[in-house]
Amino acid sequence: MQALKQRQRWMSILAHSQPDQLRSHWQALNLSPHYHSLRAPEIGLAQLLGRMGATGRRFVLGDMTVTRAVVQLDNGSQGYSYIAGRDKAHAELCALIDALLQKPDHQEQLLQQLIEPLAALQQEQRQLRARSVAASRIDFFTLVRGD
Repeated sequence: MQALKQRQRWMSILAHSQPDQLRSHWQALNLSPHYHSLRAPEIGLAQLLGRMGATGRRFVLGDMTVTRAVVQLDNGSQGYSYIAGRDKAHAELCALIDALLQKPDHQEQLLQQLIEPLAALQQEQRQLRARSVAASRIDFFTLVRGD
């Protein structure tokens, strides 16, 4: 179960990473693993569903463009990725990193030098956004008349 949670975490970080930041951190590692595509990056749509108040009937919220890819390393490890948007290179790189992270020989290096720095950048972006939203927040209240 712990391995599943850990994989979900790194998949989320990879999928939400900015492509330029991911590529720069990846290039700094200087890794060039051999792999082939099991499913070349392809673009499609995913239908988003919502519920009013999280308990009501489902309704179609809209569609979202998604790119997915599946790669296999020469050692047999497979990596998957689903990312929002249309960036095929980003999806393929995320799948490659997922495959490498599943093997212990590269896992520690990738976690320390790729996943954790990207997670820190994403946390910083969330904090900046939260501060920006908090600065424009307005609290409304109603005064009761004494009648």
